[in-house]
Amino acid sequence: MTVQEFINQNHLQVFSSGDLNREIHGCYIGDLLSLAMSRVSPDNAWMTVQGNVNIAAVATLCEPACVLLVDGRVPDDETKQKAKEQHIIFFKFIIIIFWNRIFHRNTTKLVL
Repeated sequence: MTVQEFINQNHLQVFSSGDLNREIHGCYIGDLLSLAMSRVSPDNAWMTVQGNVNIAAVATLCEPACVLLVDGRVPDDETKQKAKEQHIIFFKFIIIIFWNRIFHRNTTKLVL
C-alpha cells in the first residue's frame, strides 16, 4: 500500500508531505527515540506519541515511509517545519480507527 492510499483510506490529517507514492512495508510502534533509531526500517510506518522536533531527526536517520502521531497528538511548529524541510510525512492518527482498519478477522495478522 502506498502512503497516499493509506491517507485516503483512513481520512488522515496530514501535517507535512513527502513522497506519497512510497510503499509502506511494515510498521514500528514505539516512543523511546533511541530504540526507534535502531528498529524503524526504511519504508515502515512509524507510530509514536512523540510530537517534538526529535522525531524529525529520528525519521531523517531511519527514513520511514511516514510517521503517525497517535492518540490525537499534533507536532509542534518546529517539528512541522523540520518535517517540511526533510520531506517527512507526518499525520495525525486516531489509533482506534487504525486498529479497526488494518487487522483482518484473524487479529494476529497486521496488514498495511
